[in-house]
Amino acid sequence: MTAAQRSYLETLATEAGASFDEGEELTKAEAALRIEELKKRTGRSSSK
Repeated sequence: MTAAQRSYLETLATEAGASFDEGEELTKAEAALRIEELKKRTGRSSSK
């Protein structure tokens, strides 16, 4: 995952009350999927 994805995942996880292991290594694709999942949980998703 990119540095930007990691930062955004940390922010979204905090907002969603989810855990995010800072040592966790994800591919860019895995990070993108996790971001979409957390965006839905936090209401940031544009699709409903």
